Amino acid sequence: MQIITTKFELTRQVAACIRQGKTIGFVPTMGALHAGHAALVQKACSENEICVVSIFVNPTQFNNAEDLQKYPRTLEKDTTLLESLGVHFVFAPTAEEMYSAEEMQARFSFDFNGLDEVMEGKMRPGHFNGVVQVVSRLFELVRPTRAYFGEKDFQQLAIIRHMVEHSTLSSNFNNLKIVGCPIVREASGLALSSRNERLSDNEKQTAVAISQTLIASLEWAKTDSLEEVQKRVIDTINAIDGLEVEYYEIVDKTTLQPTTTFDNAIGCVTVYCGPVRLIDNIQYK
Repeated sequence: MQIITTKFELTRQVAACIRQGKTIGFVPTMGALHAGHAALVQKACSENEICVVSIFVNPTQFNNAEDLQKYPRTLEKDTTLLESLGVHFVFAPTAEEMYSAEEMQARFSFDFNGLDEVMEGKMRPGHFNGVVQVVSRLFELVRPTRAYFGEKDFQQLAIIRHMVEHSTLSSNFNNLKIVGCPIVREASGLALSSRNERLSDNEKQTAVAISQTLIASLEWAKTDSLEEVQKRVIDTINAIDGLEVEYYEIVDKTTLQPTTTFDNAIGCVTVYCGPVRLIDNIQYK
């Protein structure tokens, strides 16, 4: 496995692979890797001849400086894991390598067709501008055959798919396949997240109620209205000491807009467990 820190070396290695006609699987990450990331990497390795993983804590997608500062950085541990999984190249650039000073300050512009105006986009203005900025740049550098994303960040996955299908950012996206992968959970049911490292043992136990409530809502949806289920999920989680719902939205899986039916619906939740912001979702039909 080779660790690459410059765009020049990455493009050189990628070009050599493409000349040899090899397929490239790509998993973009911000590090602090866990079993969820490992599942993405294993799928990328199994479906492609070359696997590339990026580790880059992207500053342009954080609208909270403290959140950026506290984001866990475990590069040595991460690269050890990736080597054991059979990854060929790890791209771990600095922010200065990825962006010019002007790009760090300017807001990246993209037509999201309304996908960024709800849920995470509403709560974190500019977040998805930064996501599309970094992912589009990584796609241009890696030129993957397939790129792998977890369904826990469902809104992000929908936006990346929209970017690839409708973007004029790069012709390299034309034949790129975006692969969504199921949420990986701890034995308790808690969705795996790099942010879980910031939870105490007690907070982890408390946070299990998030997934338990979402699973229970599948049964509620058989008899209750959409509005009743939405309220019941929020009230149930908020009743637990240490948890506070930021939002719970039941939306259409394709448009991410509010829906009046459980058909093609997904429930997306963000919950504060102490100071740590956690996300999860449940697909209804």
